[in-house]
Amino acid sequence: MTIGVCYGVVANNLPPANEVVQLYRSKGLTGMRIYFADAKALSALRGSGIGLILDVGGTDVLASLAANASNAANWVRDNVRPYYPAVNIKYIAAGNEVLGGDTQNIVPAIRNLNAALAGAGLGAIKVSTSIRFDAVTNTFPPSNGVFAQAYMTDVARLLASTGAPLLANVYPYFAYKDNPRDIQLNYATFRPGTTVRDQNNGLTYTCLFDAMVDALVAALERAGAPGVRVVVSESGWPSASGFAATADNARAYNQGLIDHVGGGTPKRPGALETYIFAMFNENFKTGQLTEKHFGLFNPDKSPAYPIQFR
Repeated sequence: MTIGVCYGVVANNLPPANEVVQLYRSKGLTGMRIYFADAKALSALRGSGIGLILDVGGTDVLASLAANASNAANWVRDNVRPYYPAVNIKYIAAGNEVLGGDTQNIVPAIRNLNAALAGAGLGAIKVSTSIRFDAVTNTFPPSNGVFAQAYMTDVARLLASTGAPLLANVYPYFAYKDNPRDIQLNYATFRPGTTVRDQNNGLTYTCLFDAMVDALVAALERAGAPGVRVVVSESGWPSASGFAATADNARAYNQGLIDHVGGGTPKRPGALETYIFAMFNENFKTGQLTEKHFGLFNPDKSPAYPIQFR
């Protein structure tokens, strides 16, 4: 499985979960991410074969899982055991883009979840956390990448010890939006025309996505965790309501992503497991208006723009 799609539900007009799973299957999508232990989605996924990233939920849940082992055991009992293996839960994400003081809960939550899964005979499920790309700094050239804060070194080494991948949300869109003077739109959207060379190792880059992922790889190496795989747990481009947010750019980016990730990056050739954000336009998303327009599909299940998954 190379491409999955994130199934966000911050909306009041989405189809029922069983229809969503049918839509995934009709498009040949074999990966999904959900952002909390959504019983409707989990039930609908039974027997589908779709590989799942299961997020634990908000920072309050993360803090509870970190606080003691019994909370983690109860969470696994309630949210994993009833569904696995009928639901193909691949990874549990202990936190999504955790910031500030909450970052201290990531490592203990992962440890407690690993112990709970092992105790339940479910040790094949890998536990990680999903980071914002700005957890890495010095990202140009990519080989200079280093984690911005010390907690990430602890996370990386823990993942190395368990064989779990690092989940990372990688958005060339935001990098381009913040710096259109130095970043070419074609380079950000998988269109040809720009090549960037990393003078440290001679690797050449034809898309910003690869450069961002390889900066993460460099940071893992510097943290003493060179064997940790990267899974891109979110990536996408909005189709309306903001700078460079057009259906044409969104289609170019997401189709380019689908067509590209099977070959990996210059630093790590080979398939790169990637999840597009998101399945649907979500009308209750807050923040920038573009947040409501990352969907590949409209709530009526019609495509937001043409896209081919296979």
